[in-house]
Amino acid sequence: MDRSSLLAMLRDMMRARAFEEAAAQAYAQGEIAGFLHLYPGEEAVAVGVLHAAEPGDYVVSTYREHVHALVRGIPAHAIFAELMGKKTGISGGMGGSMHLFDRERRFLGGYAIVGETFPIALGAAYAVAYRRLPEAVLCFFGDGAVNQGTFHESLNMAALWRLPILFVCENNHYQIGTEIHRHSALTEVYKRACAYGIPAEKVDGMEVLAVFEATRRALTRVRTGDGPQFLEMETYRYRGHSMADPGSYRPAVEVQAYEANDPIAATLRGVEFRYPGKEELAAARTDCIQGFCDQCYREGHLDETALARLRQEIAEEIAAARDFARQSPAPTMEDAWAAFLGNRRYEKLLEGGKA
Repeated sequence: MDRSSLLAMLRDMMRARAFEEAAAQAYAQGEIAGFLHLYPGEEAVAVGVLHAAEPGDYVVSTYREHVHALVRGIPAHAIFAELMGKKTGISGGMGGSMHLFDRERRFLGGYAIVGETFPIALGAAYAVAYRRLPEAVLCFFGDGAVNQGTFHESLNMAALWRLPILFVCENNHYQIGTEIHRHSALTEVYKRACAYGIPAEKVDGMEVLAVFEATRRALTRVRTGDGPQFLEMETYRYRGHSMADPGSYRPAVEVQAYEANDPIAATLRGVEFRYPGKEELAAARTDCIQGFCDQCYREGHLDETALARLRQEIAEEIAAARDFARQSPAPTMEDAWAAFLGNRRYEKLLEGGKA
């Protein structure tokens, strides 16, 4: 992979972490209401998958979708404004954290119901196949969704009709707050796909290049007419299920072990103060940003000056996004009625009437 592509992925992972940390701070200060499900620790999955996708592909996400939206190209200020319920948000301030949507970028939304992504993605994939278009649908979901009936129904139909869909399981092991071996008889999620004859693979979701390559292979098969594909990304979230969840059900030693090898913090320590030796690197179980940043540094794609500049650019972008959201107006009742009546007006247009 060329240097510019590597650094683009690193930048997106660092932007994602900075954005989520800023969102957590805004929530704690009362600027964001409702639920807020954050993504730190899982950045390699979103970045690796979406960098392997094409602009014409459709993306269906879950309620933990801020980073998916950001990497897909939705501006940070439009996402932050939506989190704060402002009129300038990507969904007009009426969707909030769990319902980001961007038709232009074919980002078909985040969905708050566990397992809801499957039938939405299935419908989009059916439309693509029906029109014989060279596009694919990426369906994100968590390990907690695989026990839902929609999971099995959708995989069955996707396989039966050979639909162009890539199922991406973000397996962070804890669904909401229950470890996977306590809620699932089969803890290796990718093996479930074999019941429907869907090719499946388990991927290290903490390694962005592994995610990218696996996704690229899978999407190649989708585009050549091989039908649906399935990838299980084994990853880990550093925070609880949402900002309302302290995550106390997880062993402290487990969280500390993952945080000790944080993909960003450990990388920055190595770059700014003392770069670790080969033995230390081999012994460490680094997370997505740490490991990828180490690799870029070792291979000469990144130096201290470039890293400092990158950090500054990201900090300024996220700060500007938060300021934009703070200064934006809230939606009015007129905006709410316009959204509520939108489908009715669309139906009238289809019938040849006036909106």
